Parts: sequence; C-alpha cells; structure tokens
Amino acid sequence: MKMQKEMRKFCPRCKTHTVQSVGLYKKGKDRVVAEGARRHAEDKKGYGGQKFPELKRTAKTTKKMTLRYTCKTCQYKTMKQGQRIRKLEI
Repeated sequence: MKMQKEMRKFCPRCKTHTVQSVGLYKKGKDRVVAEGARRHAEDKKGYGGQKFPELKRTAKTTKKMTLRYTCKTCQYKTMKQGQRIRKLEI
C-alpha cells in the first residue's frame, strides 16, 4: 500500500489542522533487567520449561502497522493504529 509522506491532520497541541509528516512506528529494544523480563527468565529456568506455550508457527501473514504523525510546526507526535497490510510504502 502506498501512502503520502505528508498530510493535513488535526494537531492536539496546536488545536488546528497542520501539515504532518507520516512515518512508521518501530518498537524500541526491550530492557533485559526489567522486572517482567527477570521474572519470565526465572520461570523458564530449570525443569518445567516454558511458562506459556511457545508459538511454533504464526497464523497471520500480515501485521497492523502503527503510523506515527509528526506536526511540522510544534514537532508533537501522535500515533494511530493502521490497517492490516503486508507492506507499506511511504
């Protein structure tokens, strides 16, 4: 799916429609020493194995792309859950 690089959209900070650049949201790196990660690693250790069933194969062939809009005037960023598509061209 092709999408435009810029679009006019409502900015909550400016409280008006402004030109905003469109980009894809990318998840950051997980923290290894986070409490949940440490707890999960402890549960996986030793006999008994995995706490939850490990996903062997995925059923879905697409992912929902999260779009990230950046206001050109105030640099305020908003995100919107996109459609389920295989590939996105900006």
